[in-house]
Amino acid sequence: MNGHFVISLDFELHWGVFDKKSVNDYKENLTNVPIVIDRLLKLCEQYNVKLTFSTVGFLFAQNKKELLKYAPKNKPTYNNKIYNPYSLINSIGDQEKDDPYHYAPSLIKKIRDTNAHEISSHTYCHFYSHKPGQTVEQFEDDIKSAIEIAKSMNVKIESLVFPRNMIDAEKTIDHPYLYVLKKHGITSFRGKEEAHIYTIHTTKFYHNWFIFKILRMLDAYFNVTGYNTYKVESLYNSNLPLNLPSSRLLRPYSQKLNFLEPLKMRRIKKAMKYAAKHNEMFHLWWHPHNFGTHIDENFKNLESIFKAYTSLNKTHNFTSETMSGLTHKVTSLNNNNS
Repeated sequence: MNGHFVISLDFELHWGVFDKKSVNDYKENLTNVPIVIDRLLKLCEQYNVKLTFSTVGFLFAQNKKELLKYAPKNKPTYNNKIYNPYSLINSIGDQEKDDPYHYAPSLIKKIRDTNAHEISSHTYCHFYSHKPGQTVEQFEDDIKSAIEIAKSMNVKIESLVFPRNMIDAEKTIDHPYLYVLKKHGITSFRGKEEAHIYTIHTTKFYHNWFIFKILRMLDAYFNVTGYNTYKVESLYNSNLPLNLPSSRLLRPYSQKLNFLEPLKMRRIKKAMKYAAKHNEMFHLWWHPHNFGTHIDENFKNLESIFKAYTSLNKTHNFTSETMSGLTHKVTSLNNNNS
């Protein structure tokens, strides 16, 4: 199978940062998400690139009544209540028109109506599967809610990204969460990079945990962990959803570190070229709100990546695909070979 270029976007608005920042703390980034999505869709159409929007289920709701209608009775019982998004619901607006930070049905419709991109799940409530207190049963009820509210907008959920990448695909302790996905028709998910600095379970529990944060930052600009590209055919497991691991987080443009931007871009493009030449997958990801400041600079970088993709598509048949699109190809290939 030829090489593939996968892009997944964690589409979450304030639900993705509510436990760290208020709306006012992050207002510019959040306010500009509709502009970012419009520009993304136009740029992707220009370069024939497909995206997977992993979308928090709350964002599908037309209003607060609908959000609560689809919410499961068995909600997550985190030991630390700061992680519970349901505690925020009383204070949010009633609909997208008066609260575009917690609802996004118009943006979801715009993405859906392109017929070019995938809308997948980021769980219903931005569920943290590694936080103490929650259970697999609660996770399953959350997933059922995410699937049902998506159906209300004629969206079929086939893939998922775990919030904060809280999944260790190789560890059996996390397999019950993957079995839930399989049970409910979700056929792929985005795992972590395979390099050790990304796969440790909970970084702050490790001695000198801050070193891993520094290494991750350095890895964005210098080749610390290799290319992180994958032979996806070898990851196929008929008992579990297909793991399509992350290759690289596209860090947003930094004014303070703008002198390092060329190194960041070089790091990404070299990995893309390696994936194309070796028939592997390169999986890039970020959040739409990451582009909410320095919009022009971020899109200049993204267009540069898309131009590199176009060149590799011509020379090596490097192909842009959604998470589910690639999963269908891998599944078909394995079925034909069995």
